[in-house]
Amino acid sequence: MAGVTDRIARTRLVGGGILVATGLVWIGQGTGLIQSNSFMTGDVFWTWLGGAAVVSGIALIVWVFRATRR
Repeated sequence: MAGVTDRIARTRLVGGGILVATGLVWIGQGTGLIQSNSFMTGDVFWTWLGGAAVVSGIALIVWVFRATRR
């Protein structure tokens, strides 16, 4: 059973990392720090959504570390 638990934890860590990275890109585009010809550039909605993604990703990563320390 430990193998399955390890795979679940690893998947959650990767998912959390992807959420954080994606959220940071969205924040960059929403604030205009990342310039492109995207509809997201300069739109504050993507800044807020990116912040939510970063917070969710960090929460997922913290959850994994807290669960594996038990």
